[in-house]
Amino acid sequence: MKLIRSALRGETTLSPASFTLTLILAVAPCVAASNPAAWKHEWPNTDFSIHSVEFSEILSGGPPKDGIPAIDFPELIAVSEEESLGPSEGVMTLELEGEIPRAYPLRYLLWHEIVNDTIGDTPVAVTFCPLCNSAIFFDRRVGGEERSFGVSGKLRNSDMVMYDRETESWWQQVVGEGIVGVHTGDILDTLPGWLESWADFKDRNPEGFVMAQPDYPRSYGRNPYVGYDTSKRPFLYFGELPPHEIHPLERVVRVGNIAWPLERLRQESELSDEGIVFSWKAGQSSALDTSDVARGRDVGTIRVRDMATGKDLPHDVMFAFAFHAFYPEGEWKLAK
Repeated sequence: MKLIRSALRGETTLSPASFTLTLILAVAPCVAASNPAAWKHEWPNTDFSIHSVEFSEILSGGPPKDGIPAIDFPELIAVSEEESLGPSEGVMTLELEGEIPRAYPLRYLLWHEIVNDTIGDTPVAVTFCPLCNSAIFFDRRVGGEERSFGVSGKLRNSDMVMYDRETESWWQQVVGEGIVGVHTGDILDTLPGWLESWADFKDRNPEGFVMAQPDYPRSYGRNPYVGYDTSKRPFLYFGELPPHEIHPLERVVRVGNIAWPLERLRQESELSDEGIVFSWKAGQSSALDTSDVARGRDVGTIRVRDMATGKDLPHDVMFAFAFHAFYPEGEWKLAK
């Protein structure tokens, strides 16, 4: 457990083999601790009498509450001032109507997972779960009230469990839904952002903003999950694998409860289906491949637009196992 905790807090880097061995030794106490009695000292303000999932499904990911520190209101710099990002490095892009586009580099989100920001009148949560490759923007308002989010240190189906600081309710990142506490059953609105290369963002938005390097002692630009997206199985996941031949760590593009394999979209370059237009282009590195974020293999960039309006649609480029875990009745678009 100490080695897992150290890796996720940025103090060391684990290979898939060493991570798996450490996980085997650590999993029994993690499962045993999956109950409110063990959590209450760390979470005195969470109402554990309200929940929508079995507590046994929630495991410790290693770090404690806020052991992976979320970033609040990050420093933003002009695109022209950014000099550390490689051209193929991935960024999370959000272009809200009437606002200056913003890019949030994955080299920072690998170590922080959540950024609380405000764009114009919209409070935004920028979220990235490396274990699911799930990169989603949420509106931070719940019932008209603004919330700010932190990293709980807990996982469910290998996906980050977030918490809001106001009520200390727990939220499932990949679906944006409250699962423990007073916000159980509430769902965050998703915003239409996407993942792309720094070069693409910079070329399209020369007057845009980019998140500056946070003031934390982290090895930014290094990947603490070396080789993860080519591993045989996801870490800290004990559920069913996808019921098809698709590899559990293959990327799929989810829109609603439908998933298209990214490889299919790469082969076709452009695809129209279900009233949606998908386009793929080369140039974005995987942040979960080599130790150097900028040198990961090319997984490309996907854009997802409404066929009728041409507007970008909320979506997620997630791993196949995560889609199956959180959308068990979802539809798979594996072939034409």
